[in-house]
Parts: sequence; C-alpha cells; structure tokens
Amino acid sequence: MAKKNTVDLGAHERLGVYSVRNFNTKEGEEKSKWTQIGTAFGCKDGSLNVVLDHLPVGEGTINIRPFRERAAAE
Repeated sequence: MAKKNTVDLGAHERLGVYSVRNFNTKEGEEKSKWTQIGTAFGCKDGSLNVVLDHLPVGEGTINIRPFRERAAAE
C-alpha cells in the first residue's frame, strides 16, 4: 500500500519537472512562480530518467510531480 503523498512510479509514467521560485509582491504577499523545465519518466527499477528542456538559474527548488496536461486555450 502506497504512503500518503507519494507517487507510484510505474515504468514510463510521465512526470512534470518544475523550477519553483518564491518571491514577494509589491504588497508584501509571498507567492511562488512555477516554471516547467522538463519531464521525468519512471523506470522499471523505481528510478527516474529526467529530461530537462531548460536549466534553473539562481535560487529555487526543483519539484517533480505527476504531469497534468494544460487546458487548451479557447
């Protein structure tokens, strides 16, 4: 049974790779900017292959999570 807040990394499952940068607005509100920088795929042995389209620069966190297709623009 999988633990809560974990992802079952079955072989060839596609995951989104994001760079997350925290910042403060002019009003002092803390926000996060998420930029998709690549894709990761689960391997049969439980490891990940990560394909980066962009390299994160500066401070920030790399986050890998289940991929979600963006809604088509209307």
